[in-house]
Amino acid sequence: MQQPLPWKDIDTVFLDMDGTLLDLHFDNHFWQEHVPLRYAEKHELTLEQAKEELYPRFRAVEGTMDWYCVDYWSRELGMDIDALKRELEHLIRVHPHVDDFLTALRASGRRVALLTNAHQRVVELKMATTGLAEHFDHLICAHAFRVPKEDPRFWPRLAQEDPFDPQHTLFVDDSLPVLRAARDWGIRYLRAVRLPDSRAGARETEEFVAIENFDELLRGLAEATESEHPEDSHGKHG
Repeated sequence: MQQPLPWKDIDTVFLDMDGTLLDLHFDNHFWQEHVPLRYAEKHELTLEQAKEELYPRFRAVEGTMDWYCVDYWSRELGMDIDALKRELEHLIRVHPHVDDFLTALRASGRRVALLTNAHQRVVELKMATTGLAEHFDHLICAHAFRVPKEDPRFWPRLAQEDPFDPQHTLFVDDSLPVLRAARDWGIRYLRAVRLPDSRAGARETEEFVAIENFDELLRGLAEATESEHPEDSHGKHG
């Protein structure tokens, strides 16, 4: 059994969006199937031909800001990526227990920020679809810093723009390169997500403690909040 988080020592919580709060199935299906399908239609290719052409182009910029940039792919592919995403809007799903966790987190008085590599317009689409924005003090897009979260330059830029104490910060993400960059910069409390895509198998999270879902963090937070404010816990169950 994993060691519970010391919630009394945590005053800032950064949460990734895709794969962490939201089911990564939307994004995986979009890039692996939907974009190739529409590209094939546009260029009169088979789906397999489109994938053979597109997948290496995707991999070539993975881990860079271009990979996450709607405008970049719209230019590169000659397609309206925003419109294509809206075609699959019905696939945007919140992971189990996320709403309850965010509600409890906000009620606890801790600072809560979304921290994503996604393009601002993608964030707006997903927040409009899920209604999660109200839970956050800040919605922070890496595009504002021109480097993604897995780039070591990202973290000092974030701290300069939006100061926080890394020794009292929890960061939850499904990307191991991102978690390693955060750890190397000094973020003390880290959690990986074991099942970012509900349609795919569980991921190996290597050196990072992982959560199966947010109920695990919610239970610990609820216990910590009750011990901090026992007078507030009576008559509020459910």
